[in-house]
Amino acid sequence: MKILYYITYAIFYTLSLLPFCVLYVISDVFSFLVGGVIGYRRKVIRKNLKNSFPEKSDKELRKIEKEFYRWICDYFVETIKLLSMSREKMARHIKFENIEEINECFDKGISCAAILGHYCNWEWLSATPIGINNEKAVCGLIYHPLYNATFDQLFIKIRESMGGVCVPKKDILRYLRTYSREKRPSLFGYISDQTPKWENIHLWLPFLNQDTPVFTGGERIMQMMHNAVFYVDMTRPKRGQYVCRFVRMYDDAASTDKFEITKKFYDMLGETIRRAPQYYLWSHNRWKRTHEEFDKRFIVENGHNIRRTDK
Repeated sequence: MKILYYITYAIFYTLSLLPFCVLYVISDVFSFLVGGVIGYRRKVIRKNLKNSFPEKSDKELRKIEKEFYRWICDYFVETIKLLSMSREKMARHIKFENIEEINECFDKGISCAAILGHYCNWEWLSATPIGINNEKAVCGLIYHPLYNATFDQLFIKIRESMGGVCVPKKDILRYLRTYSREKRPSLFGYISDQTPKWENIHLWLPFLNQDTPVFTGGERIMQMMHNAVFYVDMTRPKRGQYVCRFVRMYDDAASTDKFEITKKFYDMLGETIRRAPQYYLWSHNRWKRTHEEFDKRFIVENGHNIRRTDK
């Protein structure tokens, strides 16, 4: 297994040494193949776009689709580039706005949570430590381990390349409590627009014109840790350039009502997506679980999902 990892790493590292201009040529070729020839997940993408933007014409939707394929291929080559890009060079490709508010929280001993979606290049958020001026602070990303051990190890290497740490979601609370005991302020990113498993669905929200099951576990952790909560609003002014703006949502997550953070996050994410929809992960089958099917499977009693077969 280690041999396979080292071979894979060597291949991707060698690719990462190529300049951006060459990587983007490779991306254009793959965009043509993946989008134009193979039609990777085209049915899912078209269904998601059609349901999310019923007011748009077929011509407008096809334009978004084409731009999406181009961007998703850019996402992969940009992510690979992290393997060899220095912090100094990275700082020329991503700009952080309002990061001084994160530093102010750290100076007061307050830990932060950054909540984001699969929008723009979320992997580049791993460069956040570049803008942090507190030497004791810990920055990282909460992630779901990949089934393929080789690529899981590779992506951890990529995500930790700028000085951050990767923590599996099942372990995050333990890590946060350890940092708190050590008086080390932390900032962790929560990618919160994934599809929860049936038994973990506790809230449905209107998101992009669709009834959507959402995760609420991240919100509970933020409340337990009394985190200051920031929304990550990313933009892509041009190819190879990103602006990451930290928008303060709450000073103390514990002061919020149940599901308040999650609801506000989805409102903000929807606004971001509508601004430039081509940069969202439309190939993910986000709406594969329906409320109707959920009601057939579960009865909700006192906030708990009970399978009908268990009654």
